[in-house]
Amino acid sequence: MAGGVGSRFWPMSTAECPKQFIDVLGTGKTLLQMTVERFNGICDINNTWIVTNKNYVDIVKEQLPDIPAGNILCEPCRRNTAPCIAYVSWKIKSKDPKANIVVTPSDHVVMNIAEFQRIIKNCLGFTSETDAIVTLGIKPTRPETGYGYIQADLSTSSLRNKEIFRVDSFREKPDAKTAEQYIKKNNYFWNAGIFVWNVSTIVNAFRVYEPAISQTFESLLPIYGTEQEQKEIDRVFPGCESISVDYAIMEKAEEIFVCPGDFGWSDLGTWGSLLTQTKKDLYGNSCIGHDINMYESKDCMVHTMQEKKVVIQGLEGYIVAENNDTLLICKLSEEQRIKQFIGEK
Repeated sequence: MAGGVGSRFWPMSTAECPKQFIDVLGTGKTLLQMTVERFNGICDINNTWIVTNKNYVDIVKEQLPDIPAGNILCEPCRRNTAPCIAYVSWKIKSKDPKANIVVTPSDHVVMNIAEFQRIIKNCLGFTSETDAIVTLGIKPTRPETGYGYIQADLSTSSLRNKEIFRVDSFREKPDAKTAEQYIKKNNYFWNAGIFVWNVSTIVNAFRVYEPAISQTFESLLPIYGTEQEQKEIDRVFPGCESISVDYAIMEKAEEIFVCPGDFGWSDLGTWGSLLTQTKKDLYGNSCIGHDINMYESKDCMVHTMQEKKVVIQGLEGYIVAENNDTLLICKLSEEQRIKQFIGEK
């Protein structure tokens, strides 16, 4: 899923070029490219599908030239994750009615690729033999208020797989006190928004719990892969309810399971989260750029990929980030106000 837009990493990310298309970590690869690369050895490139907004199709083609052009699906407008997932599910069903599917956001990071791949393969084996929906749960490392949580029943694992457990409930993003309570228990996990299922399972779930969305994409089965497809998608997609797959399916379906994992995951929702995921110097500074010199500074997040040389002195707990003709210098503790600052200008 690569259609999201936002300014969380402003000024580096913008509505014209959201964070999934940016080299956030300074590796020479964008988050989208790293996401696709994670599935090497799991999924053939010809079976990789990208669902994105019409404004980003050219960027996707440029960054992923090996993806078949027909595998880049174009949403004419934003309708949250349920219509997005329904569209690609029926599209895949038209080609392979027995396919197993992994759905993942394109703007997250995974540090331990080998463990991620092991867990994904484990879940794919499970969904190939059952009608289960599996979501990945991340073992929390802190009382995070920015993530939703999954409450799992760890008393008994699935009979088919000792690493997979039933979901008791999904919990919304908690306040600080509730998050503290969650982390004290061993059966609460961060909801990573990564799902594994068989195509027949998810299609049937839409038929039961979201019949209107189901009917929309079922009716297009005769035209998937034809010249009429995009025209019909442009016509019907705006009429879909704007709803997340969590509300549409996950919180309603019965056969919902979670596979807990610990593979260095982050949704990189803030500059602060980027600081926690990147290598830091002795003073807690994370510097992504070519020649960054820090003096008498600590706990700073510096991202200056375009500058030849950067010298910073006397900052503590700051963001320093630039992109083209814009420079941001802001306290990490105040980064949630960045949008307010942008709106005032």
